[in-house]
Amino acid sequence: MFIDQAKISVKGGNGGNGCVSFYRAKYITHGGPDGGDGGKGGDVVFEADSNLTTLVDFRYKRSFKAEVGADGGGRNCSGKAGKDVLIKVPVGTIIKEASSGKIMVDMRAAGQRMVLIKGGKGGKGNQHYATPSMQAPRYAQRGFNSKGYDLILELKLIADVGIIGFPNVGKSTLLSMVTNANPKIANYHFTTLSPNLGVVRTRERDFVMADIPGLIEGASEGAGLGSQFLRHVERTKVYVHVVDAAGLEDTDPVEGVKKINNELASYNEELISRPQIIAANKMDILPEAEENLARIKAEYEPKGVKVIPISAASNKGLNELINAVTDILETFPEEVVFEATFEEYDDIQITEEPITVEKLEEGLFAAYGPSVEKMFGYTKLETEKGFAFFQKYLKESGIDERLKELGIQEGDTVNMYDLQFEYFE
Repeated sequence: MFIDQAKISVKGGNGGNGCVSFYRAKYITHGGPDGGDGGKGGDVVFEADSNLTTLVDFRYKRSFKAEVGADGGGRNCSGKAGKDVLIKVPVGTIIKEASSGKIMVDMRAAGQRMVLIKGGKGGKGNQHYATPSMQAPRYAQRGFNSKGYDLILELKLIADVGIIGFPNVGKSTLLSMVTNANPKIANYHFTTLSPNLGVVRTRERDFVMADIPGLIEGASEGAGLGSQFLRHVERTKVYVHVVDAAGLEDTDPVEGVKKINNELASYNEELISRPQIIAANKMDILPEAEENLARIKAEYEPKGVKVIPISAASNKGLNELINAVTDILETFPEEVVFEATFEEYDDIQITEEPITVEKLEEGLFAAYGPSVEKMFGYTKLETEKGFAFFQKYLKESGIDERLKELGIQEGDTVNMYDLQFEYFE
């Protein structure tokens, strides 16, 4: 089953908590702090797998969570790191953040790996907080929480050549005759309900050809099935535009090419500038085919578009067509064609999430919470701008006011995850 879109949820593993522990042994009743650090949480990793061609597996499993890190232990023992979760997707899969629709990563190369979410760091054990004036700290750092997202996975097939045209003009037949593909073929509209891929093997080179189904007038606006498949046209280098030269489908072949090209341009203007060859199919069925072929050539060859008469069912003209495609690919850049621009996902935002501010002991305070973690993740405190943002955040988030309510004095210490600083008005 071909599925080219899926919605899933992913969550990185939280870090383990640091441990509060003190060394105990025979004849040693008041040993120093020896609490170990918590383990790092597992990452969420995506991998582009060339053996996959569909997102069908995500119909049955939609939630993925990395393992949490283990808590630290006594005797300076660190907790075990959580296991990563590896999610394999087909080559050409775009990963979008569901609520904003913005692209987070494009998995367009076989074997490509991307750590989408890093696991939370483990909290520090109490051994890290011992000072000459505080030799027995009875607190440790909690593990850092990891992020979670709802994602849209969208597959855009990567092929060198895309076969386009109206339904029932012979696209699937052409694919079956020149490649190793075996699509279902019948004489009715919308025979092909999913893209088919095949490999063309020539002496010069091998290349991938895809049959793009569902294109009709209005497809770019959602008519028929075209809106579901136009995304697959974006990653092809050359178009073989198949038309019914015999006119059996009640569509004038000259106007048919114009209509399909208009749909490409409406969907993405850049698509219409890519190389295109017109394959005038069904030339051996009716005498009118020769007249239509002459009209197609008169209309499009002056524009630099090559027109080749073929009969896909009887294999006539296919060698000339494949040679013409090969000539174009020989001079075409090897890199994958992709949309020129897209809006990337930007996670820099401080949301109104709960913040905990507490007094640990005399002269020592702590502030933590999801928004505090995010603030540290995206703020460079060593820069003047970053430090100014940090001060502004303390006031706007209410941390500064809450510290005053707890009785903080100048010179007291405040812990905020990895940061420890002295408080001054």
